[in-house]
Amino acid sequence: MLWPAVLLRGVTSIRADVKKKRRPTAPWRFRVLNVLWFGRSVRTQLLIVFIAINLVAASIAGGVIIYKASASTRIEIAASMRLAELMVNEAVQLVQQGIPAEQFLKTLPGQLRFVRHVRVRLQDAVGQPIPDQAADRTEPAREDSRAPAPAWFARLIGPPIERHQVAVIVDGRTIGAVEIVSEPRDEIAEVWENSIALAAVAAATVLAILGLLYLVLGRVLDPLTALGTGLRGLVRRDYKVRLTRPKVLEFAAIIDRFNALAGALDDARTENLALNRRVITAQDDERRRTALELHDEVGPSLFGLKANVASIAKAALGLPGAPATTVAERVRDLTAIIDHLQGINRGMLNRLRPMALGHVPLREIIAELVRDRAREHPHIAFTHDVETLERSYDDTVDLTLYRCVQESLTNAIRHANAKSIDVRVAVAPSPPLGGEGAGCYLELTVRDDGFGIAAGQAQGFGLRGMQERVQALGGEFAIETANGGGTCVRIVIPLPSPYPPPQAAQPANYGGTEFDSINSHPLVVTGLVPATRNFETQGKNDRGGRDKPGDDERKSGPT
Repeated sequence: MLWPAVLLRGVTSIRADVKKKRRPTAPWRFRVLNVLWFGRSVRTQLLIVFIAINLVAASIAGGVIIYKASASTRIEIAASMRLAELMVNEAVQLVQQGIPAEQFLKTLPGQLRFVRHVRVRLQDAVGQPIPDQAADRTEPAREDSRAPAPAWFARLIGPPIERHQVAVIVDGRTIGAVEIVSEPRDEIAEVWENSIALAAVAAATVLAILGLLYLVLGRVLDPLTALGTGLRGLVRRDYKVRLTRPKVLEFAAIIDRFNALAGALDDARTENLALNRRVITAQDDERRRTALELHDEVGPSLFGLKANVASIAKAALGLPGAPATTVAERVRDLTAIIDHLQGINRGMLNRLRPMALGHVPLREIIAELVRDRAREHPHIAFTHDVETLERSYDDTVDLTLYRCVQESLTNAIRHANAKSIDVRVAVAPSPPLGGEGAGCYLELTVRDDGFGIAAGQAQGFGLRGMQERVQALGGEFAIETANGGGTCVRIVIPLPSPYPPPQAAQPANYGGTEFDSINSHPLVVTGLVPATRNFETQGKNDRGGRDKPGDDERKSGPT
């Protein structure tokens, strides 16, 4: 009972194999069509259609020419044969009137030599050919002699060879015969020459028309080329592109719609950038206020608790032995808890906003950030060049630059397995990534020699946060991965020109005082942050990692 099912499965598999073998024929046809037609430009397709039409017309015209030439050749040869036969009959009548037969036979071929399209042969009474003495003499070529036509053309239009014989009878006695043979070579050569001349004129005309069409189509289709260039600009997010309005009405309507679309996209991007900047500014303001409250409220409260604990510990020295030991243990526990809370407070302050930003020169803050990472990861070679930076550009620009450096270093350390990381920040007079615009641009480059980023890998929250921050400032964000490994994060931020005066951030109010180095900052002087240590310390859980898609770990990078 299982055999039918097995056979059925076998037949099904055979049919499936046959179908699989037949499928490759369709892609081959599509590839040929793509090469010959679909892969060509519109101008080329129109020229191909014009050439095809002319080839068809030339084929039809050639057929008509051959048909007419064949008919005219037959008529011409028939007329020549009738003329030659008439002349031979008249000459024979002269022989009957007394001209010697031998003289007649000798002179007759010479008399008919210049009759077109025929050849005359003489035969004696027994049918033997009589030599043509005139043919043995050298005579000048006839004016209408032409080069012979190709054999294939002669076969197409040449009529069949005709032979007519006229008997020469004198006194009732046949003394010979005159054979008239048709000779269409001259006529065929003439038709061939006319056809070649007509084809040459037609080919020259077609070539001239093709050249004219090429130029005209180029001018007419220029708006489409410009439209393609404009669309590529839109793909690159260059919404400032505008196209010149052509004179052709149909194309003019398309270009008008394109310019309107580009204007709408430009307006929408301007509105989105303004909205994003307001959102980021609102976030930064909220973080600044939160950091201010933590610094001004929580920090002093913890300091007060620590001072009270120290006072309790001093007062416990006067207690008897057992109570003094108990109080000392509780004081140690409270001190440890307070230290832990102070560490959490510092981490929260740094996650919300770098405390020295706006008070310490920007280049010193970024340089210290790189040096701190170098101390934490001595197996990685860190280099940096930030000497060209001004003290400050703008509160939002400074914070964005700091967050981008912080996040890029974190990603390179955690996921790239890099041996060296280079950080460079410079001011460029023109957009380094090839964008449009005037003024100065701040260019950040963070390059490592690690594994690189796999093609098609989605961006995580940190990278998206950097991109959103940069784009909110009207800048460009790009990630480049080399073939041999390594990743380069390039960020370009437009700067206001001229630069506005530095605006100090307000996580804590120090009377508007600015400081030339991190070690002179009040947070270091008062002991809240260790000297030359990480004012952006966030705890080991917030350190060094390239952002992975779906990473739920809370980042210290840009929001």
